[in-house]
Amino acid sequence: MSVLLVEDDMSIAIVITAALEAEGFDVVRCDSIAERDRLLSEQRFSALVTDVMLTDGDGIATIDRVRAADPDLPIIILSAQNTLDTAVRATDTGAFEYFPKPFDIDELARTVRQAVGSNAIKADAEGEGTPAGLPLVGRSAPMQAVYRMITRVLRNDLTVLILGESGTGKELVAEAIHQLGQRRDGPFVAVNTAAIPGELIESELFGHEKGAFTGAVARHVGKFEQANGGTLFLDEIGDMPMQAQTRLLRALQSGSIRRVGGRDEIKVDVRIIAATNRDLQPMIAAGTFREDLYYRLNVVPITLPPLRERADDIPALARHFLVLAAQEGLPRRQLSDDAAALLSRQPWRGNVRELRNFIYRLALLSREDLIDGGALAPMLAEMPRAEAAAGEGLDPAVRSWLAQHNPAAGSVYDAALAAFERPLFEAVLRETHGNQLRAAQVLGINRNTLRKRLGELGITPGELVR
Repeated sequence: MSVLLVEDDMSIAIVITAALEAEGFDVVRCDSIAERDRLLSEQRFSALVTDVMLTDGDGIATIDRVRAADPDLPIIILSAQNTLDTAVRATDTGAFEYFPKPFDIDELARTVRQAVGSNAIKADAEGEGTPAGLPLVGRSAPMQAVYRMITRVLRNDLTVLILGESGTGKELVAEAIHQLGQRRDGPFVAVNTAAIPGELIESELFGHEKGAFTGAVARHVGKFEQANGGTLFLDEIGDMPMQAQTRLLRALQSGSIRRVGGRDEIKVDVRIIAATNRDLQPMIAAGTFREDLYYRLNVVPITLPPLRERADDIPALARHFLVLAAQEGLPRRQLSDDAAALLSRQPWRGNVRELRNFIYRLALLSREDLIDGGALAPMLAEMPRAEAAAGEGLDPAVRSWLAQHNPAAGSVYDAALAAFERPLFEAVLRETHGNQLRAAQVLGINRNTLRKRLGELGITPGELVR
């Protein structure tokens, strides 16, 4: 991997070069815009680090020529002109990062590596492979927003809360943050809190001492200690029992844990990434999820879009899954354009997970190597449809929702109420063109009640109208 460094101050250039070479990069140096353009026309670089004031002009003013030569090249801008105007101009270029001088040379080196890593995500999104085992596929605007958020948390250890419906790929995002971030050499430990019985979850997370409870015949090291120096991914955090929430909050606040049945405080150094497919606000209101824990986890929220909101990505995802299926021993298949278009028109209520399972089934059962629309349609017709259940009344739709989301005991009412209120409020607000007073009258509820629930559900009436 090579980096193009454009810097006319030789002493700074030497220091930057040494730091980047220590990170494993080959560095090509120049001090002018003309030389920069010549080098870009002759070879490909993994990143560009450029000063603003160069021997023959303004480095920011000519960034459009860099974009023309390599649209995806990550750019890091340096400047001794530490003004708001310079910062705004640097940001407007779409630069990955802007460093006012003087800056931390180690931070610059880490930023260059992370910029290269973010470009790997984009390359994967364009179907150019799966770098470092990170199958984040998609070029749609919603996914580009996700990629931007991922790159923003790579240079720090801020706690991340990944939100999104079941099957959208929340664990893949957590893995990407870990593998491209500064903890990539440490362990990545994932735990599904919904899959662990409530009476065992504290032992799983924090460990236990021998004899702590019946059956504890030996000391057990918990997930926190296993993830020490790396990342702990807590999936389905909304299903965690209240007692375990209290202990988790204490661990996050103190940076230490105590094994079940133990007395010693054990210091741990882990980054926490949590995920949930639930709306936690109604659970907080109902007293089933701690508000202080929510704010401790929700430092940087990343919301994954449902597949129905990124239909443009479905052809790329489908072809990606066909490749994976072949790697796992299934017949190698290809997808015609009309079949890809047909897939894009499906609702995919199970999101990417449902699409993946369908594509694997398609690879197994298809009789031809090239799958066209005619071969695809009969299999799509066999898929169960939630719309059909809804058409028979609410009872089948409710059973379908319960089976898909499987809310934890004690939270079923609040989760179902939130799931029903959101589409109801959104539909009425569209009908009233965002007028909350009229919407409250249609619903037969107090206007203040409606406003409060809209805030708790994160619904913005103006966006619905647009």
